[in-house]
Amino acid sequence: MKIRELSLLPAAPADLLCYLVATAAATYALTGDWRLDHVVISCRSWLSRNRLSLPWLDRVRLGELALQIARRDLRGVGIALKQADVQGLFTGNMQLNLASTVDQRMLQVCRHALEAHRFA
Repeated sequence: MKIRELSLLPAAPADLLCYLVATAAATYALTGDWRLDHVVISCRSWLSRNRLSLPWLDRVRLGELALQIARRDLRGVGIALKQADVQGLFTGNMQLNLASTVDQRMLQVCRHALEAHRFA
């Protein structure tokens, strides 16, 4: 199985960022704590599952951006997760549930953030 560079796939950076934002927001809804370790583990898991690679510094920057969006920007677009909302964010195999309107809105926020930060 060949590992590809994340930046070679146009939608991949936004998909990964959205996954990290959803993970951070879900963790906060469940624990009341912003867990950086969950973002790191989720990033590794997503990259591995999609057979993609991303340099460590880009992973750090993307993780920081994900936490920033989850902490600050989601409420600005009307997304406030509660414990009951968490299960709907992900499919049974822990991928984003793009049938969810919350995930769709998060993905839009992430795309805009990536454009503003000129990331990947």
